[in-house]
Amino acid sequence: MDNKPFEDSIPYPFKGKNDPNLGPVAVLVSNQEDLDLLRGLMGLSKHRKLLMSSVYLGNHALNRLSIAGPLIGAPYAVMVLENLIAWGARHFLFFGWCGAISRKVKIGDIIVPTSAIIDEGTSKHYATNPNLVVKPSASVLKTITTSFNQKNIDFHKGLIWTTDAIYRETGEKVEYYQKKNVLAVEMEASALFTVGKFRNVETGCILAVSDELSTFHWHRGFHNKRFIKNRRAVLEVIIHLCKNISIRQS
Repeated sequence: MDNKPFEDSIPYPFKGKNDPNLGPVAVLVSNQEDLDLLRGLMGLSKHRKLLMSSVYLGNHALNRLSIAGPLIGAPYAVMVLENLIAWGARHFLFFGWCGAISRKVKIGDIIVPTSAIIDEGTSKHYATNPNLVVKPSASVLKTITTSFNQKNIDFHKGLIWTTDAIYRETGEKVEYYQKKNVLAVEMEASALFTVGKFRNVETGCILAVSDELSTFHWHRGFHNKRFIKNRRAVLEVIIHLCKNISIRQS
């Protein structure tokens, strides 16, 4: 019998004999279209399956980088994160979509979360007394904001709300979070930040605003030209900042 503390989880993430040895930097991408575009921009073709996602492995100048997705929701995002940690990655960047809560945030805007309100069920399993708000890694956050500033790309920076229930974002909740100066709502970030802290790895997040809830009506912008254009701009910045992280870790 393993000499593990009894309170440790019985199942645990591990690296199998056929699993890849990942470099230190990994990008998690929520949407399949963004994932395909990013791996095309990076010229990544070698891949393997991971649960219901794919992991694309870097080569040549990007051999310290991997990208994984698609993924949605806190529990599944954490399952992918846990496996990538077991395979060797230590610095993570998540790119996803979100809905605007603040009236100052519009479809196609870019958000860099500085903290996330926990309203999902995964974080509590990684912290005995989880805070209501969790932060990304300071070093990854700084790298993200520096990269956007260097590229002269506008972005919002601040508090977001992470929930499991996308179809229970009620008017009452939106009004409540507006009073707390929340910028947007999404489904993964707070859990990724919490698990990153628990596993002692670095995590950060970039979000593109796909829709608006701020007027208490659902304004969908999934096919909005500005949303599509700015997502590509984000992906190009991701390539730049991942190289910076890799160089920093060399």
